[in-house]
Amino acid sequence: MGKVLVGVVKRFFDKVGVAAIELNGALKVGDKISVEKGEAAEALVVEQVVESMQIDRLPIQSANAGQSVGIKLNGATREGAKVYRVEE
Repeated sequence: MGKVLVGVVKRFFDKVGVAAIELNGALKVGDKISVEKGEAAEALVVEQVVESMQIDRLPIQSANAGQSVGIKLNGATREGAKVYRVEE
């Protein structure tokens, strides 16, 4: 199992649990992601399957490098967290 860096969290909206992610790689609905911030014991990690994505509040199925997307996360993260696509 490997991980490929596909983006960085630019903003996290606590109240709705949505991360605004600037992509530097391709991502699609159904991909498994790992959102990671910090090192070792202090690391903040969220792993999940992408159930939906939006650009400008419109649902999309896939996005590519250079686009910014919103993804609802199952946990909290912070600005600057790295987003990896988990490949099995």
